[in-house]
Amino acid sequence: MDLKYKHIFFDLDRTLWDFNKNSEASLNLLYRDYQLQSIFGSFLFFKSRFEYHNGKLWNAYYQDRIKKEVLMYRRFYLTLKEAGRDNLEMAKDLSADFIEISPLQTRTFPNTQETLQYLKEKGYQLHIITNGFNEVQSKKLANCKLDSYFTHLITSENAGANKPSKLIFEYAMQQTGAEPNNSIMVGDDLKTDIAGARSFHIDQIYFNNLNIKHNSDITYEIKDLIELKAIL
Repeated sequence: MDLKYKHIFFDLDRTLWDFNKNSEASLNLLYRDYQLQSIFGSFLFFKSRFEYHNGKLWNAYYQDRIKKEVLMYRRFYLTLKEAGRDNLEMAKDLSADFIEISPLQTRTFPNTQETLQYLKEKGYQLHIITNGFNEVQSKKLANCKLDSYFTHLITSENAGANKPSKLIFEYAMQQTGAEPNNSIMVGDDLKTDIAGARSFHIDQIYFNNLNIKHNSDITYEIKDLIELKAIL
């Protein structure tokens, strides 16, 4: 059977791996182990301030305004500082533990395994293309038992560029032997995944499980991964 697409590129965080739930579980463990109640008063305050600083720093990282190593600890440093604890050493300890704990979390979105199995059996070449860090993304895939579905793990670190840059998609084509006209990108982010793929003339599938309203020009849109069966 002739397939319109031969290569399917998936984003990982918030598309297959449930970043929000896994991050919350990891932060909960840190909150308990470091007895952060005495600093923050409540887990919700700790989580909300971490997410605020983490989001701002990731935006800076995407714009090449900070280095990965700075992002890793500074998100905890700023969170602690906001709560009145100016402690760089503690921030670095929290960062190291978070990087270790986070990829051990295994929550994926509904129908992830079933959908990937279906696509693999249909003969598609499946790949990951992610802005996440090398040391955690491969562990996430392995711990969730998703690694066997994918031929290549393309990271922004190895590519030397983040999505939505054309450079990371060019690198992905080189590594996988894919071409834009036989590839499709599945992701949750309109800017990094969808616009990035579109600028490289790759068709896109927007995973919009949160029902975000938008006016973007997208090839396909789904709310559940199982819907890929009707498209591919």
